[in-house]
Amino acid sequence: MQQRKSPLGRPSGTDGSDYSYRMVVDSRYQLVAKGKKRLSVLFTIEALFLLTGVIFAFLPGTKEDTPNRVAISSVIASVVLLIIADIGRRRSRSSLLRLYAVLSSLALLLFTATLANRYSLLKVIQYFSNRGTSSFDVDFPSLQTGLLVYILTFSLFKISTIKAVVFLLFNMTPPKKAS
Repeated sequence: MQQRKSPLGRPSGTDGSDYSYRMVVDSRYQLVAKGKKRLSVLFTIEALFLLTGVIFAFLPGTKEDTPNRVAISSVIASVVLLIIADIGRRRSRSSLLRLYAVLSSLALLLFTATLANRYSLLKVIQYFSNRGTSSFDVDFPSLQTGLLVYILTFSLFKISTIKAVVFLLFNMTPPKKAS
């Protein structure tokens, strides 16, 4: 075999005629790399959402002054699932990403239901549907409005994160071979 830096110029076999025998990187591997990068950004933003969720879970509601234990446990479960998902993303473990997608959706539903019940968000929705958004009363509960906006944006964000996880899972699994 010839050395790379041959005094005669290019080594034999590299004249371009061997192009058809070279390996080509499949496009799904590039999609997996882009998906992993996107998920790292989405997981960081979700961690900030969860930090805000902890604040809402500790705020006293309209019915009682104790912290909402179900909401706090739901946020803690979401943080643990986020750590599991990040490990799955880094190590390309599709089972951990599937676990995250299913259980974090359930945790989000539980978190939303407990906060909606505690802060009576149904009244806020009825207020906006009856009065409109153009006129506000002085005694309108701004915390409830903020919480409603938080829940809506976090839910939409969570849906986009789960879509990104499913897209990554679709590209991580090799295509089935026809028999």
